[in-house]
Amino acid sequence: MTVTRTTGAAMAADGDHCGRLLAALEEFRRDRADIARSWGTRLAATLSAGGRLLAAGNGGSAAQAQHLTAELVGRYREDRAPFSAIALHADTSSCTAIVNDYGADELFARQVRAHARPGDVLILLSTSGASRNLLTAAAAGHEAAARVWALTGPAPNPLAEAGDEALCVRAGSTATVQELHLVAVHMMCAAFDAALGTGGPEARRTCA
Repeated sequence: MTVTRTTGAAMAADGDHCGRLLAALEEFRRDRADIARSWGTRLAATLSAGGRLLAAGNGGSAAQAQHLTAELVGRYREDRAPFSAIALHADTSSCTAIVNDYGADELFARQVRAHARPGDVLILLSTSGASRNLLTAAAAGHEAAARVWALTGPAPNPLAEAGDEALCVRAGSTATVQELHLVAVHMMCAAFDAALGTGGPEARRTCA
């Protein structure tokens, strides 16, 4: 049997990572959690009235955008009706055609022009808040009269300024920002279900 031993340096690195995460999480809980809950509540009103969520990000943020849409089309905790939510990077044929024909900056913006309707919600996730394809998507969202929400790393950043609303996570590393973005996504889903009356008491207690 092979025994894996963790070195002192690795243990210290793990401790530093967890320490940074705990510190950032405490600040998020104190100063930002209400925004995530508010977004979830208002998203429930929009989608239950026939609106749509569009979500986009790059790399790890793309995975989290798709995580959010999966929770809405599927379910978060309790069974409920499905709702319209689209991760804009997930259609590989459209994405590659757009980048090939119009350039990378148009990757999400062209899809926003195709899918967004007045009153829909466009949520854009970025740890840096500086991705050009998300900034062009924000502009396209405004043109379509959609509400643009930016979930970013530390402010100030261009995407936060381009959104109608922004939830900016203060953390010193990309990894920690992404981890707190996942917390925000789950809080949104819990608030979404609670607003619909399907989340149960646990959803209403999340990060209270």
